[in-house]
Amino acid sequence: MRAPVATVCVMKKLAAKNLGRVLDLLHERLAFERAGVKLYDTILTRMKSSGDPRVQEVLPRIQQNRAEEKEHEEWLEEQIRALGGDDHAPSERSILVKTEAEGIEHVVMRDPNLLHDFHALLTAELADNAGWGLLVELASEFGDRDAKKEFKKRLHEEEQHLVAVHGAVLELSKQEIRESFVDPL
Repeated sequence: MRAPVATVCVMKKLAAKNLGRVLDLLHERLAFERAGVKLYDTILTRMKSSGDPRVQEVLPRIQQNRAEEKEHEEWLEEQIRALGGDDHAPSERSILVKTEAEGIEHVVMRDPNLLHDFHALLTAELADNAGWGLLVELASEFGDRDAKKEFKKRLHEEEQHLVAVHGAVLELSKQEIRESFVDPL
């Protein structure tokens, strides 16, 4: 068991500009990270039961993505609490993101096709990258180097998630085309 670590708020400069809006932005990311963890959990369960060796080959990378999503979730919770916020309180943007994520979750929950799962996950990762990128730009604009550094770290991880998920969609799509190809000759 890890010893508790004192949370250091890295967004003091950014939060000083408008604490309410900063908390709303962090809640937005938190809602999306929580949805992402759920998506990864569902897809990982399906991947583990797949007999396809190509699926098993990418399993460790997808497990790593999920672990990083969970770390992002926990880090955001700590930052919100360090700023005096409630990490379980809804905010304007978190409500919006939850509604957006429900569409992606709907695809994954109702359709056990791994290609469809990864396509939905690709959409989620594109949005996740954009969200972290926005935080990086805002921290830069307001001169909060500490926040920018932490946001960039997570954006870099999200970029790796995007590459991995895109690769899975590409491979599964090629496999689907090969399997459905009928030689007319």
